[in-house]
Amino acid sequence: MRIISLNLITQTSFKVRSSKLNPPILSHPKSINQKSQKYMLSNLNRYNIILASASPRRKELLKNIGLEFSVKLLEGIDESYPAELSGEEIAKHISLKKANAYLEHIDDTDLIITADTIVYANHKVYGKPIDREEAKLMLQELSGKTHFVITGVTIATKQKVVTFAVQSEVTFASLSDTELDYYINTYRPFDKAGAYGIQEWIGMVGVERLNGCFFNVMGLPVHQLYQELKKI
Repeated sequence: MRIISLNLITQTSFKVRSSKLNPPILSHPKSINQKSQKYMLSNLNRYNIILASASPRRKELLKNIGLEFSVKLLEGIDESYPAELSGEEIAKHISLKKANAYLEHIDDTDLIITADTIVYANHKVYGKPIDREEAKLMLQELSGKTHFVITGVTIATKQKVVTFAVQSEVTFASLSDTELDYYINTYRPFDKAGAYGIQEWIGMVGVERLNGCFFNVMGLPVHQLYQELKKI
């Protein structure tokens, strides 16, 4: 089995103004059926594509690049990582660990996609908050500062495994406790790394600058994923 590891940083930079930060996720035109969409990645026709993620955002993003897939979940996957790892190495390690857990459960015609997103600042990983208090503490630490959102992605079949990471740089404005309380109470971001979703209210009013892929911050760098899937 060949394992290919890639380090990627998206270069696009732009200054955010008003609601331009929150582009809509486009749905498929009703006039285009799923078979014609899948033709854009016709090399994958021989595979049953499986998304190994419960994230509704990843499911929507994957759907909108024209893939036909199913969702399968395994419970109890160990997402720990060696202490000496940092940044992109952590996200790639966890993503690959998830994929390896599925490999013994798939057939030769299956293709698994796994992903792991972390928020990273000052050599510290911000995962999913366990409660409201931890969510607020995370957002207070990110407020008024720049951090990185890194997603590791693994594409795996019985014959080949490809792992890569994409990094985006996000700068938050200084947010008041009242604003943080409103966001947490209204959106309950307990299923999101760093306790926020950039596509939500806090992204529209709180993010001053984004350098990199917007969809990566949502949880799946679909541009680079599409490029890698074309090579399978």
